[in-house]
Amino acid sequence: MQVAIRHIFLSPGHNFFGRHGQLAGQHQIVGVPEVVCRAGWGIEGDRFYGYRPDYKGQITFFAWEIYEAAKRDLAVPALASEAFRRNVVIEGADLNALIGRRFTLGGVTFEGTEESRPCHWMNAVIAPGAEDWLRGRGGLRAKIVSDGRLAVGAAELTVLANAPALSPVFGGSTAPT
Repeated sequence: MQVAIRHIFLSPGHNFFGRHGQLAGQHQIVGVPEVVCRAGWGIEGDRFYGYRPDYKGQITFFAWEIYEAAKRDLAVPALASEAFRRNVVIEGADLNALIGRRFTLGGVTFEGTEESRPCHWMNAVIAPGAEDWLRGRGGLRAKIVSDGRLAVGAAELTVLANAPALSPVFGGSTAPT
């Protein structure tokens, strides 16, 4: 099916992950036109690149439709899509349907692992009540199964039928060059 990659974001560090009870970090999230995905490693330049072997959130996706609904329902019309801190904002895909499935997007293969669940920080960064509002629609965490590039723009998304939900092997002790 044809979808649209509306935005791609990277951040070199964690602002919220692992910071419960602390102040938020100050790492910028940067919009980029394309990213390099490395099987088993993550997205080059992102905070989760090489984070740990077989990590379930090597890349995260967020639905453009949920972003638009959040602006409306939470009364934050000026909300920027990077506020959700997901890597890829995609239009035209049911992300929850990809949990537990292998799929290709723009020629790169992924394995959907779980919902990218919202946390308490969403109430501070998005709007009060955002954490509850986002439950069940927080996006998708995925593993990267094949190397490749993702770029903003039109892309083909294909769910792979009969593909085993096996994770890539985290190769070696150093990141690929």
